[in-house]
Amino acid sequence: MKAAFYTLGCKVNQYETQEMISLLKNEGYEIINHKQKADIYIINSCTVTAESSRKTRQAVRRFRNDNKDAIIILTGCFPQAFPEEASRLSEADIILGNKMNHTIIDAITEFRLSKKQTVKVTVHKCEDKYKGIEINTFDGHTRAFIKIQDGCNRYCSYCIIPKARGFSRSRPLEAIKNEIERLAKAGYKEIVFVGINLSAYGLDTNTSICDALQIAEEAEGIERFRLGSLEPDHITDEVIRRLSGMKKFCPQFHLSLQSGSNPVLKRMNRHYTAEEYLELCKKLTSTFNDISLTTDIIVGFPGETEENFNETLDFAKECGFMKVHVFPFSPREGTPAYNYQYKILNSVKNHRCSVLQKSCDETRENFLKAYIGKTVEVLFETPKNGIQQGYTKNYTPVAVFCDKDISGQILPVEITELYEDGVSGILK
Repeated sequence: MKAAFYTLGCKVNQYETQEMISLLKNEGYEIINHKQKADIYIINSCTVTAESSRKTRQAVRRFRNDNKDAIIILTGCFPQAFPEEASRLSEADIILGNKMNHTIIDAITEFRLSKKQTVKVTVHKCEDKYKGIEINTFDGHTRAFIKIQDGCNRYCSYCIIPKARGFSRSRPLEAIKNEIERLAKAGYKEIVFVGINLSAYGLDTNTSICDALQIAEEAEGIERFRLGSLEPDHITDEVIRRLSGMKKFCPQFHLSLQSGSNPVLKRMNRHYTAEEYLELCKKLTSTFNDISLTTDIIVGFPGETEENFNETLDFAKECGFMKVHVFPFSPREGTPAYNYQYKILNSVKNHRCSVLQKSCDETRENFLKAYIGKTVEVLFETPKNGIQQGYTKNYTPVAVFCDKDISGQILPVEITELYEDGVSGILK
């Protein structure tokens, strides 16, 4: 039997796809590309925005239209957050909430016997513990993701994630250690720690995210590790102190900002002020050499005035982000902000997004230009059309022209010029 995955959304979803791949492989399934002819197609969905849900529904219908006789499985955050809406997708034969991913084999068996739509969605509960499937590899990736945390207790006013993911829960340290050791034996040199609210790791188990990172620091074969998205108010002085002593740590911090205006941050129910965020950025840049800061910013939140937007624009310039993901506010049904008054016109949101993105792109270009003439260490990924691409420790994208496959290797590169969205250079 052949199975294919189509994954939407974040790195956590990508990790959970790998978990399901492991389950199917253990049952003898052959995993193929979703563009090929398969017996089963699994859509691992995202629902963080209304657009994400639209893409999920579109994907389910497209795979059904193109594959009349295949089994279509919908799983992930969309059915978990909106089970009734998901169950109305008659094109899906099996519907699993993300809490039920581990039952995918049983669900396939049940559907084959009944030939009726199978729906398994169980609500997250506050007493839930971390549940996962251990993996030995990360197919198609040079860097291996490792999920160590799930859920979120933040309840930002615009965010559906607590409904889709439940309460924050941390993976046991022993399970993290075992998986890192297996990934190291499989040849992975870099680990990327991911979670729904990654920096909340350990708050429910009286441990610290640094305890998990220390495992990678001590793991034989792992040469570097990095962190996924972080909440700024969780990055304490103690976390900074411990991280600064880890030689394998990659000094790239993706600190969720969302707005540089305090009135907007308050309406968003974020747990920090712009001043506190900036102070953290200064602490990090003074502590870590060759650091990069990246972030996400939502533009056009209900009630965002022109003054508020300009505060965010100036704030982003002051922080000097290496890269910024700029998003127009997307009202999400089921969240408090969905019913907020003083909504911003789409034309205004789009204009503000364009202005902010242009400013952030200029900052990024200046950041990248500073690397010309320097020699950096790059972990190379899969080659494309004779070009080898990879990333430095601070996640600067680097390309070199090379006639051999050097994917998975960490090699020195002398940077010579800007190239597409990064830089290029010569292997030393």
